[in-house]
Formats: sequence, C-alpha cells, structure tokens
Amino acid sequence: MPDLAEVVRRAAARAGLARIAAFPLEPPRRLDLYRRWLADGHHGEMGYLATPAHLAGRADLRTVLAEARTVVVAAMAHDPGVAVADDAARAAGDDADDDAGAGADGADARPRGAIARYARGDDYHAVLRDRLIEVADAVAAAVGRPVAARPCVDAAPLLERELAERGGLGFIGKNTLLIVPGLGSYVLLGELLLDVDLALAPDGGDAAPMRSRCGTCTACLDACPTGAFAAPFVLDARRCLSYLTIEHEGATPIALRAAAGPWVFGCDVCQEVCPYNAAAPARAIPPAPLRARDRDHAAPDLLAMVAAPSNQLRRFVRRTALRRITRAQLLRNVCVALGNLGDARAIAPLAARLADASPLVRRHAAWALGAIAARRPEAAAAAARAALPRRRPSWIPRSRPSAPPRSAPDAGQGVVAAASDRVST
Repeated sequence: MPDLAEVVRRAAARAGLARIAAFPLEPPRRLDLYRRWLADGHHGEMGYLATPAHLAGRADLRTVLAEARTVVVAAMAHDPGVAVADDAARAAGDDADDDAGAGADGADARPRGAIARYARGDDYHAVLRDRLIEVADAVAAAVGRPVAARPCVDAAPLLERELAERGGLGFIGKNTLLIVPGLGSYVLLGELLLDVDLALAPDGGDAAPMRSRCGTCTACLDACPTGAFAAPFVLDARRCLSYLTIEHEGATPIALRAAAGPWVFGCDVCQEVCPYNAAAPARAIPPAPLRARDRDHAAPDLLAMVAAPSNQLRRFVRRTALRRITRAQLLRNVCVALGNLGDARAIAPLAARLADASPLVRRHAAWALGAIAARRPEAAAAAARAALPRRRPSWIPRSRPSAPPRSAPDAGQGVVAAASDRVST
C-alpha cells in the first residue's frame, strides 16, 4: 500500500497549494456557535445558510459525500497586493482639491476604487477546485481504483475555517478569518472529501487544532470602517462591506455608505492591519491565475466603470469572482465609491445614470451626486446643469413636484436635489 500522506503532499506541492492537511471525519466543534450566530440574525439576507440542507452538511460531512471517510483541507495563497484603498483615497483627495480635477499626478490621477485581493485574478473557485481534483486523481492512481471524491470551494455547506483549524493549517483570528503562520490570512481555503483513510499534518506530524494567537491585539476590530464585529470572533454580516458589496442585493444602508470608502467588491481592511500579514516572511507566491490581472482589476478606474455599457462590464468581470454580483450591484457599488471620493469629474456620468433602467442604480447615482455636491457645490452645480438629461426618460412620470427654489450658496445642492426628485429612492 503506498504512503498516501506522501502522495497527497507531493500532489499538493505540484498543484501550488501552500498548506495541506487531512484527517478522519468527526463531529464539528463549533456547530452550536454557528446556530447561535444564525439566531442572532448576523447572517443578514443570506437565508440559505439556515436551511435544513445547509445545517445538515455542517453537522455531518457525509451528507455532502455519503462515502466520505477523510477530509483534506488546503490553503492556497492569493495575491497579497498593495493597500489600494489608501492610494485611491489619496488620489481622490488630490482631485477634490484641484478645480480642474486632474490632481497632483496629472492625467492618471483619476478616482480609483478598490477590489478585495482574492478577486483580482481569475475566479478562485475554478482555480482551487481544479487543483483539488489533481490531488484526488493522484490518490486514485496510488490506490489503483476510482475514488469517491468531492472538491469543495465555497459551494458546499461545511464549516471550512473550523476544518482548516482542526487540520492545523492555522488559527481563527478575531476577525473570523483563518490566519496561517508564515502566510497570514491572504489565503483561499478548499476541502476535498475522499473515501479513503488518510492522515496528514502540515508539519508532517499529527493534524491537531491550533490555538488562537491573537492575544490582546484588537487591530482588526478597531480598524473595521463599519464596526461590523459584534465581539471578537463574531462578525455581523449586515454591517460588513464584503457582505454589503457582494451578498446584499438591495440598497446600501445610507448610514454605512460613507464608511464604504472606495470599495466596490469586498473589503480587506481588517486584514491590512493584521500583524500576521505585515510579518509573513514565508509568504508563498500565488499561482499565476490568482495574481491581479492588471491595475484596473485591483484599483478600477471608477469614471470608466460608471460610464461603461453593459457589454464592457461583462468583459471586465468575465472569469473572475466579480461575476457573483449583478450589473446593478456593481454599478451601485461604483456610485457609492464615487460619492465618497468626491471627484467633480464623476458628476456627468453619474447624472447620466439617473436615466438607468435599474432603480437601484438610479438611487445610488442620486446619492453620489448629493455627496459630491456637499463637498464641491459650485463645481457640482455647473456640471449638473450641463449633464442632466435633456429629454425625459420613459420611466419618469409627467406629473411630478416642482424642484424647491435654489439660493446662490446652495446652488450645487439644489441642482442635485432636483435630479434626485426625478428618481425612485
């Protein structure tokens, strides 16, 4: 009988997996905490998480693969990138202080958004799934028979961070993410259920849980722009920017829009401040498909995005994790980011979005125009007068309240308010 642990270890190395472990199936240790999290409503609109099928999978992995006897857990590094949110905000600040809107860096000083690091390359679901299949194929070849296998990458109801911690890959931090010593938290997790008996630890010993090493540090809790942590190790998704920009399908809560900053897909703030990410000397080089495709897939040009037709937006998100959200959600997020960055050059394309077919887009375009006008009223007034649609879009009723009178000091706000009256909020 071949040494399956060594077979898996070598296959994982060839596949570019940074850490891997395996252990027999056992009852979960945090299922009660998960049920309590659901009962507290912290899952927001993700009602599917509380369905019987999802709860069953988390309670017993054999509901995911009936023949399963072993679970293999893997971590693959993704592009650690740079803190593009700070760069985007800095560029926007330069632009807001410059009447022409060109900024200190000239033509390239355009307002840029921020995309979470894991989503800047190819869709990680397919990338990691294919590598787990390579491991399963290696096991099948070693045992000389077909094996029942199920690769899981965010597509199966299981407690993946608990499984990764149980296998000794790392520990769960106060920001609820898995922190892998030597790699930090910039990793993607995947699981492989197999119908063979196998035990493997990352360090070559026995797979054993790793205790939290956060100590008294609260950097991630303190840095969260929306205060999304109800307590250490407890995330209220309803306030998390990753949830609000991806899972949430409706309007971004008004009280949280300013806190969203330049983020248009996900958020990395709680990871950017983590000491384990700042001091990860053994950080693995991510596979090429997971590296940022280009600058625009790390810090997108928001002026280009808000004005882009649907076919260009589809091309932008093709084969990336951004496919998870709809066109309306993406433009909603872009509008909020532009409102926060306050660049007057965004007024014309935002005003054009007041005629968008989606009420969600119109609503957030109007909010963004108001946010910009509050910062730059004179520039907003001039740009809004020139940019408002000359013809009434079909969705605007012919009978509507007249706009309130405008006074000179509030000219910018008045024009934007008139525009806002034309949209459904």
